[in-house]
Amino acid sequence: MSQYSNETVSDQIEKVIRVNRSSKVVKGGRRFSFSALVVVGDAKGQAGLGFGKANEVSEAIRKALEDARKNMVRISTYRSTIPYKIVGKYKGGQVLLKPATSGTGIIAGGAVRAVMEAVGIRDILSKSLGSNNSTNVAKAAMKALESLMTKKEAFARRGIVINEFVEEKTQPVENVETVNVDTTQPEVEPVN
Repeated sequence: MSQYSNETVSDQIEKVIRVNRSSKVVKGGRRFSFSALVVVGDAKGQAGLGFGKANEVSEAIRKALEDARKNMVRISTYRSTIPYKIVGKYKGGQVLLKPATSGTGIIAGGAVRAVMEAVGIRDILSKSLGSNNSTNVAKAAMKALESLMTKKEAFARRGIVINEFVEEKTQPVENVETVNVDTTQPEVEPVN
């Protein structure tokens, strides 16, 4: 929805997840106000979730886009999916995210699908386990993605230097005897 922002960046994906209308009854009638939930991402592993409120829809979306750009975070991805299975929780919302093989696509509902497309994840399986409130589901999905770690980060957290770990596995084995194996197959007699 780049039509609502004044300063559009061409390589960013902007998706409106939800626009909510609330009303206040006053002496002269009803006064409406709007809130918008928006996700902004570059489809290269960076995304942010934003929320905005105003008396007009376009103004609420503009505020939400500004908020989303301020809250951009880096997400760890593995090829076109996530590195491992994870559950994200935010208030009543709970989202299970599982990595999928290439070509699977985004198997997710509206709020989670928008977040995944903004991050740039093309293959993922997801299941909403808690509340179906799209705000809580989107925030739970973002929490899950933020808590993902790369292999390097996981090794550093445990105090293992990744270069040493790789060198241990690739050391040549000494004193190995070669054995000649006869690759010709014996003839088998047919059974009558």
